[in-house]
Parts: sequence; C-alpha cells; structure tokens
Amino acid sequence: MDQSKINRRGFLGTVGAAATGLALAVPATVHAQDTNSKSTGSGSNPDVLTRALPRTGEKVTVLGLGTFLTFDKMPGHRRDDLRQVFNRYVAAGGRVVDTSPLYGSAEVSVGQFMGEFPGSDELFLANKVWSTGEYLGDESHAQESFRQSRLRTWRDTINLMQCHSITNAPVVIPLMKAWKQEGLIRHVGVTHHESASQDQLTEIVERGDVDFVQTNYSIFNRDAERRLLPAAADKGVGVLINLPLEKARLMKVVEGRALPDFAQEFGATTWAQFFLKWVMAHPAVTSVLCGTSNPDHMSDNVQAMTGPLPDESMRRRMVSHMETIPAFASIASMPWYPGKEKMYSGLIREAQANAAERLK
Repeated sequence: MDQSKINRRGFLGTVGAAATGLALAVPATVHAQDTNSKSTGSGSNPDVLTRALPRTGEKVTVLGLGTFLTFDKMPGHRRDDLRQVFNRYVAAGGRVVDTSPLYGSAEVSVGQFMGEFPGSDELFLANKVWSTGEYLGDESHAQESFRQSRLRTWRDTINLMQCHSITNAPVVIPLMKAWKQEGLIRHVGVTHHESASQDQLTEIVERGDVDFVQTNYSIFNRDAERRLLPAAADKGVGVLINLPLEKARLMKVVEGRALPDFAQEFGATTWAQFFLKWVMAHPAVTSVLCGTSNPDHMSDNVQAMTGPLPDESMRRRMVSHMETIPAFASIASMPWYPGKEKMYSGLIREAQANAAERLK
C-alpha cells in the first residue's frame, strides 16, 4: 500500500477516534447457529454472522451498510449523526459498505468515515458506475467516474464495482472486467432495485458475466425467489440485497404492534431485526444492505447479524403472520419513508424538488 495512504489514514483515524469516540460498546449478542460462519477479521466482533463469497471464499458480514438518501447531506451541513451511524456499524463488527456516485454526497461521506476508521482495509467496499458516455460505446465518462470514486473513497483497489441499475451494461460490464484484470477492482457486479428488472439481472447472471448481483428482496416483495436467487446460487454469484425494509414502509405497517412471541426463537427483539433476519436467512443471500441516518436505529439493526436465523419453516410462519396485518398488502402503494419525507435533505432531494417545481 502507498505510504502516503497509510499516513493519511493513520492521522485521520487518530483524530476521528478522539473526536467521536470510535470504540463504542458492542451490543450483547447470543451465539450463532453452527450453520452460519462467524467473523474472524481483526478487530471485528467474533459473534457476527458472515457468509463466504461463492467464488473466493472471502467472508463478509451478513449485514451491510446502505447509503442511498440516508448519507446524502447538503454541502456544509453537519454529518455527526452519519459518523455515529458508521462508527456503530463497524464497532459492532459490520464490514460491508455500499455506495454510489449517484447518491449525492454519500460517496464523499463514506470515504471520509472510512479514512477515519483504523480498520478501513478490512471493509468490503461496494461501489457503482452509472454512465452512458457522450456517444454509443464511449467509455470516457465511466473511466472518469471510477477515477473519482477511487479518490473519494481513498482506495487503490475497490472490492466490488457494480453496473448501477444495469445502465449501459454492454459497455460498463466489459470495462469493469478489464479493471478486474488490472487489479483495480476485485469483483464485478450489476444492480437494480425494481422487480421488473430481475429477469434481465438473471440473464446476466446466467451468462456468467458478473461475480455479484444486487437486487430488491424483502418479506413483502419475494419476487427474487422466482428466478434470480436460484440462478445466483447455481452460478456461484454473490448477492447483495437492497430494500429489506421496503424504505421504512414495513416499519410503518407494524407501528404500535407487538412482535409475535415466536420471534424470540431466532433472537429477534425488534421488528427491524425480525425483517432483516428473514432476508438474511435465505441461503443465496450474501449480505443485506440497510441504511439509516439514526445512530440508535443502527444499534438496533446490527443485532440482526448475531444469533440464530430462522429456518425455512419459520420463515414461512413469519410471512403468514405478516399477512394477518391489514396494511401489509398495501405496502407497494405507500410512499417511501412514510412520515419521514422531510428527514433527508441532501442533493438528491434538492434535485427532486427542483424537478417537481418545473413541472408546475
């Protein structure tokens, strides 16, 4: 590793730890089932559940940190809450972080917080490329996006680069494969957040074009079980999951409701853990990405990556229970982040507001 990077990270790690109290207490956990691997990385919580990447055997934690909207702040706005979210995640043993240049200022925040973390090299960084170029087949914009991402996240080698929302995939995926051959990235992936795109993702997986696929999957939206998850398992492709809480809509429909008694059988003490453990338990899932800007919510979320996971019979029971809740069936018609529409006020929200104003 470049010596200047070591010095820079060491300096920022010292400053960050002193300023924010990086060494936070790890929540109490119960032991995992024997069928789940545990984290053995230096400085990580040994009780954290991990999954081995199908093609390399490298282990990553079953809970990842997502950063869409939640990590997007306007320039000049304080990011103390986001720093605490990040610090609580890594202090609990979490080691997967997913971001994108398309997520407003999130990529910059991720780079800053990773630079402050002494164990930054242990983090599995998943980033993305969204680029079409100036003309058909033009790679220059994708190359520039990648250059910027390496600078913002202070990484010579990025663990995973993904073709964001399958954008310009015939150009971007071969380009990422070239980056992998050059040692600039370790894995090639492709993403989308809508079920309508899962057939296209499946085709890419079945062709053997990628090492990773990222898709939406939750106890409410189980479309990925039809083709995509079985294909990924068959081809030895890692799977990152987005929207496990349906952009807080799942939390809204259970608001004020008590957890069912059977949740204690797999160690869930809150609804967030209930929903996250349901997704984590699918054998094809590698890591579940969950974002928040609330440090206390992160302290809750990280407990889902410890202790037992529900078996298939229990997962069916969990679905059946949710189907008894009237609002569950109408989640798809609810707005994202119900009741929290004004919580996220970064570059993305500003752009969306500007676009809405022009339509008036």
